[in-house]
Amino acid sequence: METFKISELAREFDITTRSIRFYEDVGLLQPQRQGSTRIYHRRDKIRLKLILRGKRLGFSLAEIRELFDLYDTNQSSSQLNKMLIIIDTKQAALQRQLEDINVVMTELQIAKDRCNQALKSQSPGE
Repeated sequence: METFKISELAREFDITTRSIRFYEDVGLLQPQRQGSTRIYHRRDKIRLKLILRGKRLGFSLAEIRELFDLYDTNQSSSQLNKMLIIIDTKQAALQRQLEDINVVMTELQIAKDRCNQALKSQSPGE
């Protein structure tokens, strides 16, 4: 079974070992222990990747924990429905952000084009 040291995960994901320990402290990661050494398995690595991606997409640690908890338990209809509501809500928020980003990207491109046009219309040496 493939295992990882905390320093390997920190290097791979370009985060500090302190961040990884924090995710462990709040219950998002549960590495195996051998003395004081933490041994991370593939499951921990995948969870870390999901935590970081979730954070980039605007999920709170509480939301990430709730999704992990729902995934880890025997999934009843009510749990699955709750998970679907969380996912739908987040998808709607991300869709709004994506639309806002597209508008801003268009506006920035227009501003950039105007600047380039103005530079071309200026005489050399101005």
